Amino acid sequence: MQCDLGGKVAFVTGAANGIGSAIARRLSDNGAAVVIADIDIANAERIAAGLPRALACRVDIRDEAAIDSAVAKTVEHFGRLDILVNNAGVNTFAHRVDIDAFPTEEWHRIISVDLDGLFLVTRSALKPMLARGEGGRIVNIASVVGLAAMRLQSPFVAAKAGIIHLTRSMALELGPKGVRANAVAPGSIMTEGTRQLFYGENGTFHARTQAFMDHLPLGRPGTLDEIAEAVLFLSAPESCYINGHIMTVDGGWTAGYMM
Repeated sequence: MQCDLGGKVAFVTGAANGIGSAIARRLSDNGAAVVIADIDIANAERIAAGLPRALACRVDIRDEAAIDSAVAKTVEHFGRLDILVNNAGVNTFAHRVDIDAFPTEEWHRIISVDLDGLFLVTRSALKPMLARGEGGRIVNIASVVGLAAMRLQSPFVAAKAGIIHLTRSMALELGPKGVRANAVAPGSIMTEGTRQLFYGENGTFHARTQAFMDHLPLGRPGTLDEIAEAVLFLSAPESCYINGHIMTVDGGWTAGYMM
């Protein structure tokens, strides 16, 4: 789709790679100035250099001071902040184990980024967004595993389920203030991580890939651009009456069982 985001400023976390970079480019293509907020500053600067109006900021979303600094830099550079996309997140590759064997430190690492970090970024970004009194948009990247749990990744499942209800809570609290909050719940998307786990010949779960694809009505993983398109829609003026919605982009994964 095409929409008019001219004059808007979007702050996208985890935007130096993968889904986040696709989102940043799609918002930019539709006229928004974009802040590439990521712990990977080298790639953030590379992405920003390829966009007409962009700023790269090094942000570890577990670090409140770094978040506040990046938000302040955004407002200083562009004068406003209109759209927040909470995309940054982590999962585990080395510890795909049952919960009784799951390491405590790995639990805390994932929750601290995927859920705590999202809260911290949102709280900081809302200050300039609300101060202007012109409303705004928040789009949180959740996951279908927050709706239909999967095995061997308990903290990721818990964090993404938390994001889904947190999004609804945001919608209730912020809607009267003119800020709409929604989430996108991707299914199996062809990121570098899923490529390593499922689609590479040496992937940990390569042997299960076909069985997994057989469960998906569309029979394939999604693309980065398909998630970016959903985020664009929820950021666009045309979606102004959508609030508290969880948009699944999953090829039919959560529609039911393929028997």
